[in-house]
Amino acid sequence: MRLITLYLPEPYIKALDKLVNEQFYPNRAEAIRVAIRDMLNVEAWRTKS
Repeated sequence: MRLITLYLPEPYIKALDKLVNEQFYPNRAEAIRVAIRDMLNVEAWRTKS
């Protein structure tokens, strides 16, 4: 994996921390990876049926 720097609005960070604290994800990075993967599946990698 490669490291990137990402600036997020404070409400996004608070929401990510809530998900991590509630153990939906092990850490912020994993939550962000899942969100990006899901967005790419819909927007960039969708296959034609």
